[in-house]
Amino acid sequence: MAEERNERPLRHDRHSVVACALRLLDDVGLPDLSMRRLATELEVQPSALYWHFESKQQLLAAVADRILSAVGELDPSTTLEDAAQAILDALLTYRDGAEVVMSTYALRLGAHGAQRALLGVLDGDQSAADALFEFILGHATLLQQRMHAQSIGAVAADAADPAEHSDEVFQAGLHAFSAARSRH
Repeated sequence: MAEERNERPLRHDRHSVVACALRLLDDVGLPDLSMRRLATELEVQPSALYWHFESKQQLLAAVADRILSAVGELDPSTTLEDAAQAILDALLTYRDGAEVVMSTYALRLGAHGAQRALLGVLDGDQSAADALFEFILGHATLLQQRMHAQSIGAVAADAADPAEHSDEVFQAGLHAFSAARSRH
């Protein structure tokens, strides 16, 4: 079966293209994830990718949705904190995952599953779901950028761990969000 990393299916479908894009995202990061590089990895011409996706933005939207698919359908009894943590965990699973999701979310092309999950725990309040999702995206993006900067030596070797207080900051943000919602 074509499940192994080195085996290639005879024909590619949307699923296999997105899977390859996710592997490349982890290997080279978003700045180096090009349609040309993806086509080379899949051993096809770049134009073949446009059979499955109209543009790179459409491909990245599918990648964003795959990243967030780990959140899945949340149980109606899921707490706001658990839903937010599930989304954060999904964003941090892949290198530059938060940036991919943020860019597609900004264009309203992806991240619909996470939005639905948040709407469920926020009783359908679209503005609250947007605000919370944007907080989670910002937190994850900042954390990934700090970790990347440290990994490439862009900060002093003895600098503090960029993730050292991230859990406390995240929880404080969720607490502030919940407190503001309960006042309204």
